[in-house]
Amino acid sequence: MKLVEIQRVESITKEDFIKNYVKPQKPLVIQRAIEDWPALTKWNLDYIKKVAGNKVVPLYDDRPVHHEDGFNEPHAQMKMSDYIDTLKKGPTKFRIFLWNLLKEVPELQNDFSFPDFGIRLLKGIPMLFFGGRDSHTFMHYDIDLANIFHFHFEGEKECILFPQSETKYLYKVPHSLITHESIDFSNPDFKKWPALKRANGFKTELKHGEVLYMPEGFWHYMKYKTPGFSMSLRALARNPLNFAHAAYNIFFMRHFDVMMRKIQGQKWIDSKNEKAIVKTNQFLVQTSGKA
Repeated sequence: MKLVEIQRVESITKEDFIKNYVKPQKPLVIQRAIEDWPALTKWNLDYIKKVAGNKVVPLYDDRPVHHEDGFNEPHAQMKMSDYIDTLKKGPTKFRIFLWNLLKEVPELQNDFSFPDFGIRLLKGIPMLFFGGRDSHTFMHYDIDLANIFHFHFEGEKECILFPQSETKYLYKVPHSLITHESIDFSNPDFKKWPALKRANGFKTELKHGEVLYMPEGFWHYMKYKTPGFSMSLRALARNPLNFAHAAYNIFFMRHFDVMMRKIQGQKWIDSKNEKAIVKTNQFLVQTSGKA
């Protein structure tokens, strides 16, 4: 894959951010955006264990999608204190994602504020994400194609991004938000997934206190190099086409997919995965002389 390092700045004015990153839809890492947050010095796994240890949290791993799985249905549950102990013991596939911090632990709101990046942030849904060493997400994009600000805490996280323009090379699964689940984006097998060699994307490693801006609808793959967690704040898609795409995903696509799982069972999942390979490789053959 052709991955370039995401540009980094220590700080940035909102005017420069809008002009140079939001309008042209370019990712960015801001290294010192939250120095006024108590969270910068307070938030680590031990602190989360202290304030949220008794909360039962949903856990997800990297098992392939099954037709009996509900939309974002967890694979297991555990008390947060036990989960953090598990993270510290060694590698684990279990992750937490889309954990609503305001709903679950309102006191954590006192540790951060909503930055003024020049773009209106949705204030009701700050979400936390946790993972152990070597755990990772599938390559995916968010259902609402939002602008995402991803703040990382404790340890390091590998991030690989692609704009929607590269979807044709990524083996996207139809009627879904993910690429083929067998792809290891940290070390892709180009013999098995030849189209990936044509994909142009971005990469970075986030460290404690850094924030990654992901433009609207960007594909993203996250892999925890060490145990850690992140918080995402988001802003609605500004591009009318992306906003319409988000509405389609939310109000039609996901419901259609759930219905087809009920009707066809695992045959539907297997068919989608096969179409992801066939469609992408056909496109690669058709354009092989045009690269």
